[in-house]
Amino acid sequence: MRRSAFMLTFGLLFLVVSTSAAKEDPPGQDTQLTVVEAVVTTAVAERQPVDNVADVSSSLGRVYCWTRISGAEAEIEVEHVWYMGDQEMARIPLRVAGNNWRTWSSKNIEPSWTGNWRVDVVGPDGAVLESVSFTVN
Repeated sequence: MRRSAFMLTFGLLFLVVSTSAAKEDPPGQDTQLTVVEAVVTTAVAERQPVDNVADVSSSLGRVYCWTRISGAEAEIEVEHVWYMGDQEMARIPLRVAGNNWRTWSSKNIEPSWTGNWRVDVVGPDGAVLESVSFTVN
């Protein structure tokens, strides 16, 4: 009888632990990952964007996409995917190692690459978290 009670208690304990473990997010999966800010800028100084531009001159040469991301509970990787029109021009992996993390990437812009551009901020699961658009004149 004691053995049956022990087995029943052990079985219930196993069921409770299994059920609660199944409800937790897998390691590295951040369900609350959000882009708090995302801007296109002409430069980054002291880890901050110097401006927020919607139009840039094709003679500028280099443009930056700066993002502030929150909700990462462990070190993860996001990507900045740069598009000219619908053509992917660059895919840049970026490390995020904290709950309130600033990161940025840059893209050299050729003088002939005028038109509509965007940068997609892509999370570890491949979902687009944010898009920032700008025009090269």
